Amino acid sequence: MTADASSVPAACRGVGPLLRAWRERRRVSQLELASRAGSSARHISFVETGRSRPSAELVLRLAEHLDVPVRERNALLLAAGYAPHYPETPLDDPALDTLRAGLERLIRGYEPYPALVVDAAYDVVAANRGVTMLLDGVPERLLAPPLNALRLTLHPEGLAPRIRNLRVWRGHLLARLERQTALHRSPRLRALYDEVAAYPVPEGGGPEAGPEEPEPFPALPMQVEHAGRTLSFLSSISTFNTPMDVTVAELAVETLLPADPATAEYLQGRAL
Repeated sequence: MTADASSVPAACRGVGPLLRAWRERRRVSQLELASRAGSSARHISFVETGRSRPSAELVLRLAEHLDVPVRERNALLLAAGYAPHYPETPLDDPALDTLRAGLERLIRGYEPYPALVVDAAYDVVAANRGVTMLLDGVPERLLAPPLNALRLTLHPEGLAPRIRNLRVWRGHLLARLERQTALHRSPRLRALYDEVAAYPVPEGGGPEAGPEEPEPFPALPMQVEHAGRTLSFLSSISTFNTPMDVTVAELAVETLLPADPATAEYLQGRAL
């Protein structure tokens, strides 16, 4: 059985076992990885067993073909004895002013539909007025910075009591968070998962699974009560292509698209 790569500090393990763990996670053979990266299976084997020290260029090339997250690519380089390749620029750094302004314009342009930007731990970086509308009536203490999208959604005093298909939607969110926790091996994500998974489900949260008959939506909707009516939204998440900064790589834009004409008509009417 393969040991959990996160149980031993990277500096003690070396880069070989870390690369092997990523390769096995991706279900790629040494031969297939070597073919993709322009190397040989023998050399990949030597790197994984510690008999050969890879160049920084090879580490990055292997990480790219294994679709390793940017933060973890830096960890691989450190384990191989090299300096990190990708910077981690604070979001409030002037160097990211243009990016930040662009994200703000993007989510404002999506109004009256809800849209927000979150970081790797689901802390809200920016949100538009559509999101503010959905949070009407949420206690102030839950709205104190840093806002966390999953906490606000699943907390029994947050949106949870208003989500009509809460059990199904909650299951979807927890499954997604669990996958990300396993991928990134992030203590922050693990702590967040443990917290929100322990929240009690308010009464009336809907059945454990979806209805026997298919719902008239192209994807699982979030159905939330607002002002005496049920609004249905389809969630879409976008990330940056080929990011070269850890902070940028971990940003995600989530937009909530109306799932039915009644929701679209209601939101557009509020915007008039």
